[in-house]
Amino acid sequence: MKKTGIVDAGTKNGRPYVKLAAPEGFSVFKTFDCGQCFRFDPTEYRDGYAVSGVAHGRCVSFAEDGNGVTVIGSDESDFANIWENYLAFDEDYDEIDRIVTSALDEAGNAVMRRAAEVSHGIRILRQEPWEALCSFIISQNNNIPRIKKIISALCENFGEKTGDGLGMAFPTARALADAGEDRIFALKTGFRAGYIADAARRVADGEIDLDRVAAAETYEEAESELMKIRGVGPKVAACSLLFGFGRTEAYPVDTWMKKVAARHFESGPDPKKFGRYAGVAQQYLFYMERYINSKEN
Repeated sequence: MKKTGIVDAGTKNGRPYVKLAAPEGFSVFKTFDCGQCFRFDPTEYRDGYAVSGVAHGRCVSFAEDGNGVTVIGSDESDFANIWENYLAFDEDYDEIDRIVTSALDEAGNAVMRRAAEVSHGIRILRQEPWEALCSFIISQNNNIPRIKKIISALCENFGEKTGDGLGMAFPTARALADAGEDRIFALKTGFRAGYIADAARRVADGEIDLDRVAAAETYEEAESELMKIRGVGPKVAACSLLFGFGRTEAYPVDTWMKKVAARHFESGPDPKKFGRYAGVAQQYLFYMERYINSKEN
């Protein structure tokens, strides 16, 4: 894959920015609209489409127009050290698409070609492990607007200001552990309050070592470690590992994926056939079913 090139950089309205030549296989809209992260929202951008939010303790916007992508709130150093990795620009998605659209039988590959076509531009973001874990604990039996509202409340009450003072960073595990279940419950987290508090305490105390999870040799080992946390089952573990630990072989199964399996496949699909990119195949199928097929029917 071609290395992402910076074609312009500077400061505008008091904020640094970098402008990139249009990256191959990347859509700001689809990447931030497919349910993998919860701290970004569309923002006004007269030349195209943009989202703004907080990640890695920084306020940042990603904007796209016909000439490329602009990262607002980032200088060249931050782009090289943070955002290029966050946006997975080192991954060859053309090759990934080739793999996931040729892994099944003829009928299955036809479904995957359709899914890859409508999902073209989605990249799996590399989010911070603790934020991803906590966010997907909150996602249980929940909808995206409410997930976002709960996360926003946690950040406002227990997070620290970002370096530029424009937003609030995601609270640390220690901050939430010190807050305790009752204060977390007061933010209308419901039954999830106990799960959040348990996860925060275990991570803050080192009982669950997220670095050890990240370094696990096998998916099963990483999954087993996360599932020691109260309220973390296979689906939450899979989402956490896919979006927060770079385990692109993770294949979360929820209601939408069960619909995909029943509607488009006689049996399966078998995630193992997609190998290390099962999670990318999952996102393509999820996006096709949730955002395309559901609107057409």
